[in-house]
Amino acid sequence: MGGQEAISWTHTEESPGIVLIDEIDRCRCVLHTSTPTTPTLVPTDRFEYPVDSARTVRTAAITIPAVTGVNLRDESGAVLTRTEERADESYPPDRYVLELSAPLKVYLTVDSGVSISSDTTRTRIEFGTETAVTVGARSRHQSPAGTITTTDCPTDMMAAVSAFGSALKTTGCERSYPTLRGHPPVIERGQTLDVPEELTPPETGITIELPPERRYVYVVASLAYYLGATVRPESTPRITTSTGFEHSLDTGHGFQAEVERVLKQVLFLDCLTRTTDETGIGLHERRTLEPSLPFSLEELYGRSIAEQLQAYLSVPYADIEQHVPEWKMTSHVSTRPDSIEAIPFLVNDLAVVRTPRCERVDQQNGQVETISEFVRDGALTRSTAADTTGRREYVQPETTESLEHVWVGDETPLGASKATPTAFRNRLDRTPTDGDISISVVCNESEMAEECDAIDDVYGSQSDLPHSVRIHREVSTDELAAVLEKPTDFLHYIGHIDHEGLQCPNGRFDARTLGTVGVDAFFLNACQSYEQGMALIDAGAIGGVVTLGNVINTGAITIGHSVAKLLNCGFPLRAAMNIARPESLISNQYLVVGDGSLAITQPESGIPMLGEITPNGDDSFELDITAYPTTHSGIGTIIYPFVEGETEYRLSSNDNKSYELSATETQRFLSLERIPVLIDGNLRWSDDIAPSDL
Repeated sequence: MGGQEAISWTHTEESPGIVLIDEIDRCRCVLHTSTPTTPTLVPTDRFEYPVDSARTVRTAAITIPAVTGVNLRDESGAVLTRTEERADESYPPDRYVLELSAPLKVYLTVDSGVSISSDTTRTRIEFGTETAVTVGARSRHQSPAGTITTTDCPTDMMAAVSAFGSALKTTGCERSYPTLRGHPPVIERGQTLDVPEELTPPETGITIELPPERRYVYVVASLAYYLGATVRPESTPRITTSTGFEHSLDTGHGFQAEVERVLKQVLFLDCLTRTTDETGIGLHERRTLEPSLPFSLEELYGRSIAEQLQAYLSVPYADIEQHVPEWKMTSHVSTRPDSIEAIPFLVNDLAVVRTPRCERVDQQNGQVETISEFVRDGALTRSTAADTTGRREYVQPETTESLEHVWVGDETPLGASKATPTAFRNRLDRTPTDGDISISVVCNESEMAEECDAIDDVYGSQSDLPHSVRIHREVSTDELAAVLEKPTDFLHYIGHIDHEGLQCPNGRFDARTLGTVGVDAFFLNACQSYEQGMALIDAGAIGGVVTLGNVINTGAITIGHSVAKLLNCGFPLRAAMNIARPESLISNQYLVVGDGSLAITQPESGIPMLGEITPNGDDSFELDITAYPTTHSGIGTIIYPFVEGETEYRLSSNDNKSYELSATETQRFLSLERIPVLIDGNLRWSDDIAPSDL
C-alpha cells in the first residue's frame, strides 16, 4: 500500500461525528460525537493492542448507530464488563479502554467516568463532560505472513504445511478466536524447498505423522495449522506430543473423517476453555457441557497446548457432537500438485479439507429436461444459442455437514463452488479505496428490464453504508469493455451470453480478450456465463456467480433479486447463492466461481444471520437463528442473539438452541434489523413480515 494507512478517517455528513473506513475490505464504523470535532493524529503505540491508525477527538459522548458489543477494560487490560443490547452501566472516573465489536476493530481510551447504554438501534457511551478520547482502529483484513516455495515432492509439502503455525498469534486456547489466527503463508511451486526463517512455527511439542502422499498432506493442513504442529513422514498417520501422548488418525471412521473430528473437537473445546478468563461471557455451550466433562476447564486453561490436546481427546466425540457448530466449509481438493497453492487460503477459513470422493456426471440431464419443459410452454430463456453444458466435465462432490462446499480442481462441480488459486491471489492484490462501495448494473435486454428495475431499489438500501450504484442500459461492446476495466466492487450483468461472449446491441463482447479487469466481484445473470466468468477471474476478478447452461428469464429474475438482497445484507457470495437456491427450479444452473467468501457489503450487526420461524399452534413461535461465518467472523466467533429473555452468548453457526417466542416477541425480533427469514420454507425479509403472515 506504499505506506498509506489501512484506515481512512472522514466526517459524518448530517450530524457531528467521524467515519472510520477500511479501504481494503470496504467496511466502515460510524461514531457520532456530541459536538463537531476535528480528529488529531496520534502515534499508534498509545494503545496496548495493535492498531493501524489512531486519532484523538474531544467529545462528551459517542453514539454508534447500531447495537454494538462493548468490552470495558481497566488500565491493566482486565475486562470489567461486556455490554450488548439493553445495557445500562456506569463506572466512576478512571482510565479505561473500550473495545467495540464493530466491522473494524475499534478501541477507545479515556480518563473519565464511563456510562454505556443501548437499545434496539444504537449504543451510547457517555463521559460526563467533554474529554479527550483516543480512538484506535485496526483493519480485520489479513495478509499472508510470507511466501513458501515448495517442490511437488510430498515431504517438501509437509515442511511447507509445518510452517503454517507461524501465523498463529497465540498458542493458547484464545486462538479459537478468528482475530488471533493470522493468514498462513502462501505457497508457490518451484524447483527447491524454501521456507523463510521468519516463518518458523511455534514450539508446541505436537507432531503429525503421515505417509508421504499428497492425499494425506492436504487433508491435515487445517489441523496442522491450528495445532501449530510439525508434519513429518511416517508409515502410519497419528498425532504425537512431547509429553508422550499419541492419537491414531487411522481409525474405523477413516483417515479424513478422523482428522475432521479432531479439528472440530479441539477448536470447540478451546472455545469453552477460553471463557475461563473472560468477564461477562456466559457461553451457552459451556454451561450445557461443563458438568459432563472429565476435567476442570479452569485447571486446563493455563496448561500447554499439548496438555490441552490430550485432555480434549479423552472425550468421546459422540458426547459433544451435537453441540459442535456447523462448520463453515468443506473443501474437496484434487490431489494434483498445483492444488497446494490453494491450501493456505482454505486453511485461513479453517476449512475441512478432503480429497475427492465424488461422482462424475456427463451433463445436467435433470436441468436440461426442466428447461426444455419451460421452453415448450413458450418461456423466455436468456440465450440465443444452444446449450453448451455437455462440453464440460462435471463432478458431484459428496455432501457433508457444512454450510458451504468448495471444489478445487479442473472439473466443473455440481453442488459446490469452484475455487481457483488465481482468484485467491487476486484478492491479495485488492487495491485500497476510501470512496463509496461501487456497484455497476448492466442491462442489455429490454425484455429483462424487470430484474434491473427490481435490484435498482436493493443495492445501496443500507442508509448507513454509502453505495454508488450506476445503471447501464443497452451498452455497446466498447462501453461494456470500459465498464469491466473500471475499478468496481460489484458488477451485476443482465442479458444474453453464449459461447461467443456477452451480447451487446452491436455484437458480442468476449471477456477472454481482456488483459485485466477492475471488477472485484460479479453476477453474470445470463445463460451459459461460466466461461465468461472464468475469464473475468483470469483477468483479475476475485469471485462471482455464473450459470452453467440456459436459464429461464422468470427464474433468473427471482434468483437475481434474491441474491442481490442477500449480498446487500452482507452475505458473502457463496452463502448468498446457497440461501437463494430454493427460490427457483433452475437454481442448480448457478455456480459460484473464484473466492466465494468475498462479501460486497457489511451486515448491520457485524455478522450475517438467517432466521427461521415455525408456528407452534398456540400463538407462539419457534425461532432458529443461523449466523453465517465470514472471513473476518469465522469459526469460533460468538454471538449474542437479541431475543427476549436471552442472557447467554453462543457460538456462531451453532443452531442447536431454539427460542420460543410470543407473537409480540417475534415481531420485536423482526424489527431489529433487516435479515432473511424462512417461513414455511419460503425466503422472506424481516421488514416485510406482518403479524398476519405468521
